Amino acid sequence: MWRRNSLSLSSKLAAPNSHLSLLLFPRSSPKFHHHGFLARSNFTSPESTSAADPVTWARAGAQIPYIGPRASPASAFDLPSAAAAAALKAKEAADLAKHYGQCYWELSKAKLSMLVVATSGTGYILGSGGAIDYLGLCCTCAGTMMVAASASTLNQVFEVKNDARMNRTRNRPLPSGRITIPHAAVWASSMGVAGTALLASEANMLAAGLAASNLVLYAFVYTPLKQIHPVNTWVGAIVGAIPPLLGWAAASGEISLNSMILPAALYFWQLPHFMALAYLCRQDYADGGFKMFSLADPTGRRTALVALRNCLYLLPLGYLAYDWGITSGWFCAESTLLALAITSTAASFFLNRTTKNARRMFHASLLYLPVFMGGLLVHRVYDNQHSATVDNNSDKFISLSSSSEIEQATLKKKRRPAQPPVAYASVAPFPFLPAPSYISS
Repeated sequence: MWRRNSLSLSSKLAAPNSHLSLLLFPRSSPKFHHHGFLARSNFTSPESTSAADPVTWARAGAQIPYIGPRASPASAFDLPSAAAAAALKAKEAADLAKHYGQCYWELSKAKLSMLVVATSGTGYILGSGGAIDYLGLCCTCAGTMMVAASASTLNQVFEVKNDARMNRTRNRPLPSGRITIPHAAVWASSMGVAGTALLASEANMLAAGLAASNLVLYAFVYTPLKQIHPVNTWVGAIVGAIPPLLGWAAASGEISLNSMILPAALYFWQLPHFMALAYLCRQDYADGGFKMFSLADPTGRRTALVALRNCLYLLPLGYLAYDWGITSGWFCAESTLLALAITSTAASFFLNRTTKNARRMFHASLLYLPVFMGGLLVHRVYDNQHSATVDNNSDKFISLSSSSEIEQATLKKKRRPAQPPVAYASVAPFPFLPAPSYISS
């Protein structure tokens, strides 16, 4: 039996495909791409059924270990997996930034806040006169935007339950649960502090005080008053009239009578604007629990009368702007025509109180304000024009007062005795020229 096994072993060793011809030989298996030598001295196949069978061990060439430099099989997948993880994190960060950016945009009521910034910027330009500090203008607009965003956010924080009951506001970030109330409160506080500090450092303390007082008036007086009494509309009109005054104060450092034109226009403009809105959204305001003026007026007559009365108050503003030297006479005519246009829509609403006429008055109010502010900027009179006029008048006065002296001096010159040509030659404009030949004679 031992002899038979030895013969079979020798015949297998003599086969041409035997792998035992070399104890050490280069590995050429296509499954491996490393270069080196194979060894059989320290290897035992874990899958070998007979550890004592050298032929089986020798033919298990695919399981013979490799001695030499070896790379980890997982290293080929490290780079793609890391790139995929980085891309996933970047996408998550972008989605998070987009989510909170949209929430901040809606909390700040960005479109309304930009209108507030436009009124503040117009007031700044009007208060600057002929020389506009554009860096100061940008800082004033940025500070006004921050404070307006803070006030709008606090308004939504305090009215989150009311907004949840209204169709127009139930999809805002707080009622919909897209952002928490503490998060919104932190955003509002940071914007309010940053905006007031920017105005105090880059403009003046008067502008910063107006911004802070307007923030308090809007968030802590107007907002709770909406659920208490209809007078909230008039308080809100005061809030809307302060930003142009803020801009004027930031530019000039003072509040004068001329600075009241644009705030007065904003105050009177807001009442027909909000009366139209309150009439159109009566049911929505009732569902939200707000005490609007239109809810206590079933016929809408008093609502239309308030709108019409305040439209009439807009008529003399163009003349006052011209009379006080803020604008030219062209603005007086344009402003009057503009006020007559919005007054006509208010009169139509008063005579026929329908949703269509209320919407027409609302759209007319949206058109009135930018056209009015644009006319103020286009036809404004610069300070240097005033000073030039004053200088011209003073020059005329001086010339008239000294005309007698000039005439007397002229008469004295005429009464002087005639002088020879040599005397004139000595004071001639070209004294280096020779004197005329007839002088010697």
